[in-house]
Amino acid sequence: MTAQHTTHDLIGVGIGPFNLSLAALADGVPGLDTLFLDAKPAFSWHPGLLMEGTTLQVPFLADLTTMADPTSPWSYLNYLRHHERMFPFFFSERFHIPRREYDHYCRWVAERLPNTRFDARVTALTWDETRDAFAVTHTAADGTTRTDHARQVVLGTGTQPTLPDALAPLATAAHTGRVLHSADYRTHRAALARLDDVTVVGAGQSGAEVALDLLRTQDGDGHGGPHVRWLARTPAFAPMEYSKIGLEHFTPDYIDYFRNLPDATRRRLIHQQWQLYKGVSEETLGAIHDELYERTIGGARPRADLHPGVEITAAHPEVDGYRLTCHHREQDTEFTVHTRAVVAATGYTPQRPALLDPLLDLVDLDTHGRYQIDADYRIALDPRVTGTLYVQNAEMHTHGVGAPDLTLGAWRAATILNAVTGRPTLPVPRRTAWTTFGAPAPHADTPAPAPRSTTAGTPR
Repeated sequence: MTAQHTTHDLIGVGIGPFNLSLAALADGVPGLDTLFLDAKPAFSWHPGLLMEGTTLQVPFLADLTTMADPTSPWSYLNYLRHHERMFPFFFSERFHIPRREYDHYCRWVAERLPNTRFDARVTALTWDETRDAFAVTHTAADGTTRTDHARQVVLGTGTQPTLPDALAPLATAAHTGRVLHSADYRTHRAALARLDDVTVVGAGQSGAEVALDLLRTQDGDGHGGPHVRWLARTPAFAPMEYSKIGLEHFTPDYIDYFRNLPDATRRRLIHQQWQLYKGVSEETLGAIHDELYERTIGGARPRADLHPGVEITAAHPEVDGYRLTCHHREQDTEFTVHTRAVVAATGYTPQRPALLDPLLDLVDLDTHGRYQIDADYRIALDPRVTGTLYVQNAEMHTHGVGAPDLTLGAWRAATILNAVTGRPTLPVPRRTAWTTFGAPAPHADTPAPAPRSTTAGTPR
């Protein structure tokens, strides 16, 4: 049975940190009717990687609201106040908070916001010409189907774990717990620690954290825990760019610059800028080095191998594990690895959700089949659609490396909110970086270019 309901101003599909940020900032805006839907029974954020000792790679100020509205009741500091943790947090002198606490903070917000609804799997998004609105059909766990309408919709369906091509054929039930993405690491952590050899693939923060966690299962006499092998395509296990000027790549100024580059230049830059979003924190790299140092006291050999510049080209099951064919990219040579299990910390990829299929003929994709996204995160649609479709965290190809970064989450949500309301509901800064990313502005005696177009309250 399907029930028909009111027309909202905005419906959000998916409740990860980015749409949760938008829901929090929209809460309390006078006259704005919003609804956010998610299939999960409750909020959760990368549960497979919530190990003790892991921290966010961004400061606590990059919470759901502070970078756009420091006075919001949904800030991380207000969360600490409600949990009587303000003094312990102050004395801990933390700038980067535990991942487990960030997850708990987001759940605290999600459970208290009046505009979030979980256990609501969106199955279809269509354009209803009779109501001049999007129809959002969603189903609860008990099978009840409901359709809500909205003039504007924001997709925040997140990204999907990605396996290398060589490992993808092994992502079946027969290999559960032995060939897995790092997103599922915590589920299989205890079983992996009992094996004698585990290979970790991927040079980013997740790969480093999994490798470090497995190293820590090795006991002092060098017998317990698995031999840990860490492979990565990148030419080095390198620290993430974290200099004060380097971080200005995660500012609206850089987004504005990046958007105006040719597509071929943007694709080249994203490939070159891997250390901005695929590097490892210096603290984690240091901890791995310290673990290896401890285990080699007295001349012992480390039960670990670290191989950068290596790509897995083939993977085959064996009686007691897997045979990996590896290619060293710089030496152009091949070698073989035998291992009991593989954990692929190989990132996440935005995917067009199936719920969008009924609307796909009205979505104006580029020549590569990607969304065309403007400065306010609107997806280009057929002119017959008078409503607006926004997207979060699927715009790296148009907006740059800051797309998946929590630093820009609240600012992006504020930008979308201003576009939704058609007014500067939340002020956004016009200058956010010391760096001038493009050519310098013309001299006073040079005719100025035409002014850039703007959306209310939102600089382009």
